[in-house]
Amino acid sequence: MAFESLTEKLTNVFKKLRAKGRLTEKDVREAMKEVKMALLEADVNFKVVKNFTKSVEEAAIGEDVMNGLNPGQMVIKIVNDKLVELMGSETTEIPLKQGGMTVIMMAGLQGAGKTTTAAKLAGKFKTRGKRPLLVAADVYRPAAIKQLEVNGQKQGVPVFSMGDQKSPVDIARAAVAHAKENGLNTVLIDTAGRLQIDEAMMEELQKIKEAVAVDFTVLVVDAMTGQEAVNVAKSFTDKVGIDGVILTKCDGDTRGGAALSIKAVTGKPILYIGMGEKLSDLEQFYPDRMAGRILGMGDVLSLIEKAQAGIDDAKAAEMSEKFKKAQFGFDDYLESMNQMRNMGGLESVLSMLPGMGGRMKDISGMIDESQMKRTESIILSMTPKERANPDILNISRKQRIAKGAGVDIAEVNRLVKQFNQARKMMKSMPGMMSGKGMGRRGGFRLPF
Repeated sequence: MAFESLTEKLTNVFKKLRAKGRLTEKDVREAMKEVKMALLEADVNFKVVKNFTKSVEEAAIGEDVMNGLNPGQMVIKIVNDKLVELMGSETTEIPLKQGGMTVIMMAGLQGAGKTTTAAKLAGKFKTRGKRPLLVAADVYRPAAIKQLEVNGQKQGVPVFSMGDQKSPVDIARAAVAHAKENGLNTVLIDTAGRLQIDEAMMEELQKIKEAVAVDFTVLVVDAMTGQEAVNVAKSFTDKVGIDGVILTKCDGDTRGGAALSIKAVTGKPILYIGMGEKLSDLEQFYPDRMAGRILGMGDVLSLIEKAQAGIDDAKAAEMSEKFKKAQFGFDDYLESMNQMRNMGGLESVLSMLPGMGGRMKDISGMIDESQMKRTESIILSMTPKERANPDILNISRKQRIAKGAGVDIAEVNRLVKQFNQARKMMKSMPGMMSGKGMGRRGGFRLPF
């Protein structure tokens, strides 16, 4: 997960600070040296690191902090505030016109996930009541047009294509005319990328901007390329002009340096971060929430939003009643697993809980996805009657289920035992699946 390594290192630094009753200037300077090393190892831009640690040090070595009741905690607050400032302070939305058409140009190198991200954005805009159109203007990469058409179909968004023989400029111009004629008000142009920056690509993007009066240019960059992502963003800013950045593949980058460097280097805000393949995995970028994740404070607000988007309230309420009466069966168990997947999986959920960020390295080894698949296979090998009434599972039934799932009977016995324990626990904890309690204090409930 993003920032996993950085969070672990910063957590250790701050643990030492909190352990001291009073802080000296030497304590602060030594802590900032460790913070500097942690940020550099996370692939944060050197100048950004230097300016960041200097500003934290200057703010921390002050009378109010050094003489405070809890100086260690005050230093951590300063680091948090400076991190938020570094990443842009405020959340930036792509401005969509209330009346008339908004034209958005998607730019970026090949392999950054530009085509997939364009479709995800279109899907998000559609849920907000907009009528988007995806434009296949990448005529160079094999299967790029087909990929956009498939992704557009998944989101229920129309795709405008003229094949790969027309120029991207002509395609963009024709697409805007088509959108006007058909009452579509948000045009997303998927442009061609290259394996690396080149003048021909930059010139083509400039011509598209001139031809169709682009309202907003979004640069898509791969977070896993680290500092190179920042260099790419700087080049596009200087040569084409961009309005915002979307960072993809953040779920695969444990360092996260690009997210901390891009705003400071380019002056352009991060709009969204990609945390997986699903539409919901394109998350709005909130600097304050991201700072909380980095410092191991969790991101409960994003977790609640994921839960509200991924969990069906009616099903949650129905399951809650079953849990209270200990009447739920294996079908309900499967449903709870599916709801967890809709929230991005158990590892994603745990990473947003306070205090868990720096421990994900230990926890991830305990989350066995293959075991979860075997559990699903065992449940699906049961008859509907067995899933509804687990109490009838005798030895002969278990043997048949094990054979059907291709597992040892010991695994079936283990699952049944865990299930019975969960049922007892749920009975003693009423309201575990309260859908209405999502936003209230203490009301958030994990779906299992």
